[in-house]
Amino acid sequence: MALKFGTSGVRGLVTEMTDLECALYTRAFILYLKAAGYSAAVTLAGDFRSSTPRILKAVAFAIEDEGLAVDFCGFIPTPALAAYSLERAEAGVMVTGSHIPDDRNGIKFYMPQGEVLKTDEREISRFYGRLKDKPAAAVFNDEGYLKEEFIPRLGEANVRAEESYKERYLKYFEEGALAGLKLVVYEHSSVARDILPEILAGLGAEGIRVGRSESFVPVDTEAVEEPERLAKWVADYSADALLTADGDGDRPLLVDERGRVVRGDILGILVAEYLRADSISTPVSCNTALEKSGGFDFIERTKIGSPHVIASMLKAVGSGYKRVVGYEANGGFLTASHMINPETGAEMKALPTRDSALPLIAALLLAKERGTGLSQLIAGLPPRFTCSGIIRNFPTEVGRAVVGKFEKEGRLHANKYFAAVFGTAESLDLTDGARITFAGGNIVHLRPSGNAPEFRCYTESSTEEEAAENNRKAIEIIRTVLREDAEV
Repeated sequence: MALKFGTSGVRGLVTEMTDLECALYTRAFILYLKAAGYSAAVTLAGDFRSSTPRILKAVAFAIEDEGLAVDFCGFIPTPALAAYSLERAEAGVMVTGSHIPDDRNGIKFYMPQGEVLKTDEREISRFYGRLKDKPAAAVFNDEGYLKEEFIPRLGEANVRAEESYKERYLKYFEEGALAGLKLVVYEHSSVARDILPEILAGLGAEGIRVGRSESFVPVDTEAVEEPERLAKWVADYSADALLTADGDGDRPLLVDERGRVVRGDILGILVAEYLRADSISTPVSCNTALEKSGGFDFIERTKIGSPHVIASMLKAVGSGYKRVVGYEANGGFLTASHMINPETGAEMKALPTRDSALPLIAALLLAKERGTGLSQLIAGLPPRFTCSGIIRNFPTEVGRAVVGKFEKEGRLHANKYFAAVFGTAESLDLTDGARITFAGGNIVHLRPSGNAPEFRCYTESSTEEEAAENNRKAIEIIRTVLREDAEV
C-alpha cells in the first residue's frame, strides 16, 4: 500500500514506510521545489519514535541525491524546525508521526514560506506518481531499503534551530513573567521534554519533571488517556498546572490546578484572548463557546487539518486583519501575524504551523494577569463542553462509507440512528465529516481519519458530564449500528 497525504503530512505503517517510499516522496518534494526555482539547503529534524532515525537517513539520501544540502537540526519539536526554516527562508522536512502509535510514522514538508498547503500536496503527489512508475534505483535492496554503502551519515546536529526556538519566547515575554508558578512537566517521549522546561525556567517558573520514558508514548491531546494519572501529579506537587506536548511537540496538553484537562479548543480561546486576536480560524469540530463569547471580530470555520486553518488565516491577513491566529481541537496554536508585546515592544514573528509552547505560556499568563487559577478562567467562558473519542482499528474505507450515508440521505439518516437517543436533528454540517446539531443544542460530529484506521467522534453539550455521556452513547451507535450498515 502506497503512502499518502492525510490531514498533516504523509503517514503510514512503519512497514509501509520503506526507505524507497520515503525517498520517493522526499524526491517528489525536492522536484516540486526545484520547479519553483529553489536550490538552497533543506532543514531536517525528527521525533523520538523508534523508526525515525532510519527514515531520517532515507530522507537525507534523497535530498543529497537531488543535489541539495541537508541542514540536520536533530531531534527537536516540529514548530522549532518550522520557525528556523521560515527565519532562513529554507525548505524543511520533519520526520514524525505526531501522536499516533510507534508502529506508524510520517513525513511533514515545509516550503520556504511555511507548511505545505493542499495545493502543494497535490503537486507533490503528482511528482511522486511520475517517480513511482520508474524502476527503483540500484541503491535499494529487494525489500526497498538502502544498501549499507549508500546510507548517509547525518553528522552532528545544528543546535541553532533549538536555540532560536527557545529565544523566540524568552525574548518576547517579560523576564520573570511566570515567577511564582509551580508547574509539573510530563516529559514522556516528547521532543519538547527538555526544551519546554528550559523555556519555563527562563521565564521564572519552578518546573518539576515527571514521567520520562525511553520508549515512545503516543500521547493524543484530543483523546487523553489516564487523566487521573495527570491529576495525581498536580495534587502530589500542589502545582498550579501540568504541561506536556505530543510526540513532536506541536500539540499542547494543559491540566489546571484542580487536575482537570483543559481541552485544546478551550485553550485556543484563552490564548486568542491573551493575544487580543482580531481574526480566528478554527476547524468546524471546535467548541462553539468561541462564537458565544462574542469577543472576536472575525471567525471562520474550516475543515479539520492545519493546511485548511493556514489557508483561512492567510485569507484573513489578505483581508486586512492585523492579529490573525488559528487553533485546532488538539490545542495546536498558529499565528499568521507578527505579534508585538504591548509591555515590552518585543516582536514575535508569525509561525503559521501548530505550536505547543505559545498556548501553554499564554494561558498561564492570562490567568496570572487576572489573578485567578486556570479553572476560574475556563469557568468564565460560555458553558459549552466538548468530548472527543476515538475508535481504533476502524478501516478508513468503512469510515468514509459511514459519512457517505449522511451525505446521501441528510438529516433523515441522522434521525434514523440518533433521534431515539439525542432527539430530532435540526441541522447537518458536512464541512468535514458529519456534524449533527440536535434540538436542545447537543452536537455529535462523526469523522473518519484521513490516513489511519481510526474513527473519531466529537460531542458538545451544555455540561461536561453530558458531553462525555453523549460521546459514549454516540460511539456505541457507531460501533454497533453505523459500521454494520456501512459494511452491508
